[in-house]
Amino acid sequence: MWQKIELYIISLWFLFLLILINKLNIPLCFGTDCKFIGTYELLRLNIVPTISLVFLILGAFFYLRFDYKIVKGAPALPKKITRVEDLYFENLAFLITYIIPLVGFDLDGTRNRLMLFLMLVLIGWFYVKANIFYTNPSLAVLGYRIYKVDTLESNNMIVIVKGRLRVGDNIYPREIDENIFFVKGA
Repeated sequence: MWQKIELYIISLWFLFLLILINKLNIPLCFGTDCKFIGTYELLRLNIVPTISLVFLILGAFFYLRFDYKIVKGAPALPKKITRVEDLYFENLAFLITYIIPLVGFDLDGTRNRLMLFLMLVLIGWFYVKANIFYTNPSLAVLGYRIYKVDTLESNNMIVIVKGRLRVGDNIYPREIDENIFFVKGA
């Protein structure tokens, strides 16, 4: 369950980055009368960007852990691929459907911030419950791809892999959830 939530946070990297860029408020002053407004005041002016930065850092940590699990591979014996279907387009669908509309939220009012938070929680709940956590545009940018594969032992496995897969390749799957795996290619 935690892996799914971590993958969801990774999938929102672009949203957090765009919010950080859009809402960052650093007062600029030029001349001899300028002085630093203070750390507390700077944080007070940048509550939403600070939260976005925290989630960007969390996402980076979760990505490094995910990448380590991929590189480490799985303890099971390899499985030979007999059929491959590329599901790469699903990453784009998630980006367009969920992330891009959220960038337009007006985050200046408390009510709007609460609405964004509730939307992210609801989308995350749906993302995890519907087992679509593997549709992750951030991982796609980092070189991961999604495939539906058949092996000699299993059919319709959804796999996340760094790089490309072809019929005849050996994979070393590590289960994330029922029939969804991250794999290390041979």
